[in-house]
Amino acid sequence: MSVGTTQSRQGLGSRLAALARIVELGPGRVEPKLLTESGQLLLRAGDRLKLSSDHTVVALAGGTGSGKSTLFNSISGLELSPTGVRRPTTARTHACVWGLDGAGPLLDWLQIQWRHRFARASALDRGESQLHGLILLDLPDHDSIRALTDTEADRLIQIADLVVWVLDPQKYADASTHRRYVTDLAGHEAVTIFVLNQADRLDQDELAECVTDLDGLLRREGVEHPVIVTTSAITGRGVDDLKAVLAETVSKRRAATQRLEADLGRLTLRLAKVMPADNASAPPSSIDDARRIGLTDALCDAVGVPAIGEAMENVYAARSGEWVGWPYTRWAAKLRPDPLNSLRLGDLRDEIHGLTGGSVSAQPAEVDTAVQALADGLTSGMHEAWQNGIRDATRSRSSQLPEVLSEELSEVAPRLDRVPGWWRLLLVWQYLLVLLFVAGLAWVGTALTYGVFGAGSPPEGLEVFGDAASLPWVGLMVFSVLGLGLLTAMASRNFVVLGAGNERDALEREMRRRVSGVAESMVIEPVERELTRYNEFYSAMRGLRG
Repeated sequence: MSVGTTQSRQGLGSRLAALARIVELGPGRVEPKLLTESGQLLLRAGDRLKLSSDHTVVALAGGTGSGKSTLFNSISGLELSPTGVRRPTTARTHACVWGLDGAGPLLDWLQIQWRHRFARASALDRGESQLHGLILLDLPDHDSIRALTDTEADRLIQIADLVVWVLDPQKYADASTHRRYVTDLAGHEAVTIFVLNQADRLDQDELAECVTDLDGLLRREGVEHPVIVTTSAITGRGVDDLKAVLAETVSKRRAATQRLEADLGRLTLRLAKVMPADNASAPPSSIDDARRIGLTDALCDAVGVPAIGEAMENVYAARSGEWVGWPYTRWAAKLRPDPLNSLRLGDLRDEIHGLTGGSVSAQPAEVDTAVQALADGLTSGMHEAWQNGIRDATRSRSSQLPEVLSEELSEVAPRLDRVPGWWRLLLVWQYLLVLLFVAGLAWVGTALTYGVFGAGSPPEGLEVFGDAASLPWVGLMVFSVLGLGLLTAMASRNFVVLGAGNERDALEREMRRRVSGVAESMVIEPVERELTRYNEFYSAMRGLRG
């Protein structure tokens, strides 16, 4: 095997490996029929490449009356294949082999029956050494009414290394040949030869006109550079020219590889329809931080995280008044409506209460909108099949998403009855100031009663409280206690506002963290798996193109 042939096979092997990867990644994104054809090509290529590379399989194909079998006998120099005039007589494929060594397994793979195998291995082969390695097949007529022969012709046309179409001057434009085979083999010029047989029936001008017409017809059907040979199997005219073309093909030992490459090229064009344009940028392999944050923000809005955080901040501030506010203000506030009601929280407060009981309501429509926005941002430039794949991945668990979000956030739901420790300390401090204020008032009353108005003598041991001289100091103390209580209430309010903001931030951070985790496992991971699949398909397509 030549260096060029070895390199060609290595390149073909890489492309076949890429096609195998495409078949693996393609279900659901590529038409099943196309995947089936790709799988069949992989099997056929694997089988052919394992068999003899020193032999070239050339199939003579044609319709009834084209003289195909006569041409087969003329090339082989023997009467090997029966010929007929009115009906097809080749019911089974006949094979003539130049150089039988190593050809047996290949003939078995071609399913050529033993009684229809013939070898050129005698003195008759002198002068035909250039054809050594040729396996020439005479196929059944492709337009036969026999289903068996029709199927066999189709099968061998698909797997032969080189196909020689034998056409006659009267039916060279026959639709059954061109529609079923020639158009489908466009791009296979290197492994397709067209023989205009029975040239003896035409004069020189008529033959030239037929060749020109056939050439134009083939070019219109996609065969860019058709190889046309004119022959007459009866007179032998042009047969040596055909042998020379076959000899050149056989000597290069590349027809099998070229046939597989042509089949790969045809599949590549069809597979490329599910890929973006060549100048399109490669798709992302992962979801960037900006889209992750955007998805988390959208899901947080769907669950109502900002509203819950705001409500909790208001509730925190309102409830603090029961603990750290000025006691006198609190007592007076009892005569007014509930301060929570004044916040007009309405259903939101009920929702917060519901949180403590393990219930959160995520809006399914908003959740679906959030994941849809992610899919739309990732699928720009993709083929519709892959766009649908990304969308399906984003929605793969969307029906469970609202419930999971609700369960996850219920675990971090705040308690309305939670009281920070410093609130309790301030409450003790405020009531201590109240006691001091009450004690001061009692002192002032005692001093006025006994020291100013002389209502009598104070009880024994309490004379100091009845001294009128203590009134200025006691009054100062009372006002100081009141001022200290007021300052404490004002300072506490500032700390409460700060604490409420911190509580809200902590709650929203934790809820966002939980939402982000749910989004990662239920939306982002499935989407990234699909993106990875798409990128691998994209890379395999580049490998298939070579």
